[in-house]
Amino acid sequence: MTLLGTFKGNPRNDLGWLNSAGRPDPDVTFHRANLPRVALDDVPAAATGVMCSVALYLQDGDLISNLTFISAGTAAASPTNYFAALYNGAGVLLAQSADQLTAAWAADTAKTLALATAQRITKSGIYYAALSVTASTVPTLVGSLGAKPVLTGEGNLSQTSGSTLTGTAPATIATPAFKRHVPLVIAT
Repeated sequence: MTLLGTFKGNPRNDLGWLNSAGRPDPDVTFHRANLPRVALDDVPAAATGVMCSVALYLQDGDLISNLTFISAGTAAASPTNYFAALYNGAGVLLAQSADQLTAAWAADTAKTLALATAQRITKSGIYYAALSVTASTVPTLVGSLGAKPVLTGEGNLSQTSGSTLTGTAPATIATPAFKRHVPLVIAT
């Protein structure tokens, strides 16, 4: 067996399709994303006032200033509060965006929310990018489907937590529940 296990091909050739997914070169435009830009669809975010957080791999030295989520076919109707937040792997809040209050969020629209304090990542690993929307209709998001963890040590790709949240992110991700729908998030 080799370093690549039983794979006998050239990894660059096998993963070449990712280069056609439209992402900018990360050496030119810094970004981190939890999903490739292929096979994405319209997925529900979470219920009103509930936070959805997704696993996002960040590397030592990354400076994260913004989190971007993209609405899909359903716009937010009558939003009263929404925010994005960044949590460490243990689920402890690092920073959140300002509460967007009643700002409109149309269908098929990328919403980039600036963190109140940019976060310099000091340890490579899994972090959680979160979004909570309180509205009469929560927007659907561009995303994918993920499987429930089955192996020891696997975490949720997407999870929900909290209830009746408004404009302030909770200090921790408490009692997360597995969520099959995984929204796309782009960290810049």
